[in-house]
Amino acid sequence: MRQLVFAGPGSLEWRDVAEPRLSSDEGALVRPVAVSTCDLDGLIVAGASPFPAPFPLGHECVAEILEVGDAVGSLAPGRLVSVPFQISCGTCEACLAGRTSNCAEVPLMSTYGFGPAVERWGGFLSDVVEVPFAEHMLVPLPDGLEPAAAASASDNLSDGWRAVGPPLADLPGADVLVVGGAGPGSIGLYAAGLAVALGSRSVLYVDPDDGRRETAARLGAQTLAEKPKRVGPYPITVDASADPQGLKLALRSTSPDGVCTSTAIYFGDQPSLPLLEMYTKGITFRTGRVNARSAMPHVLGLAAEGHMHPELVTTRRVEWDDAPAALADQGWTKLVIERD
Repeated sequence: MRQLVFAGPGSLEWRDVAEPRLSSDEGALVRPVAVSTCDLDGLIVAGASPFPAPFPLGHECVAEILEVGDAVGSLAPGRLVSVPFQISCGTCEACLAGRTSNCAEVPLMSTYGFGPAVERWGGFLSDVVEVPFAEHMLVPLPDGLEPAAAASASDNLSDGWRAVGPPLADLPGADVLVVGGAGPGSIGLYAAGLAVALGSRSVLYVDPDDGRRETAARLGAQTLAEKPKRVGPYPITVDASADPQGLKLALRSTSPDGVCTSTAIYFGDQPSLPLLEMYTKGITFRTGRVNARSAMPHVLGLAAEGHMHPELVTTRRVEWDDAPAALADQGWTKLVIERD
């Protein structure tokens, strides 16, 4: 079968590899039909990530089930499913608590499309992908929801939700600040759109990029181009900037007893944070990898019900064979690669 491989900065190749087979009665084989880029993919393709080439790409997708193990009773071939990018069992203590990014049954950072276990699990830009723990991991696509619109539920769309969904459940209608811009910049846009969908009275999206601000406005957010020292205060803030100044803006703009979540990845040590102000105001600061499988039903439901329109964040859709050139182009916020 064919698999798209990151071979080096700006170099992407289709390679012939052995087709995976079921290794467990609890697993499934799936055929990706819509694969979307993660914001991290922009760094990977440019050679700016810490993951050395070569390795297979793709970790956001909707797929068609091809085959299931004998112990899988709730899923059948032909069903369209959303596939989380992290491997998780669904039964360990961490998974039962919703912390599916730290499943105890697999090595840390077991993911598709990048990371230390990528050679075991491959990437979604492949003809066939093995999914263990299928009944837990595979989330059926709601009827009427287009695969291209839902592809990012595997990671970035769910990442946006975790930054605003739980805080808005605790503070219904609260105002939200999102500082966007990390990599291609989709996570901040998803967070802003989801905050609107979840009933925030006011959402401010801060980003110097004109195109992303236009998208944020279409999603229902107010926008600001420059990054001042502080705005607000806001009871819920999101740093999706991967910029130390953006992180400080989000932290300084968090109201007393408020919550700031950083979805951005910072490589290396960062300049000091405004810790005295954070301490004085008693804010909660959250960072870390998204627990994608736990968040996926929430975002798929919002999209299926028409409250959130993730397709507004998509800037380009291409056919499967055009994936290498489209990924290398880097002129996208969210690229979706589709198979007939």
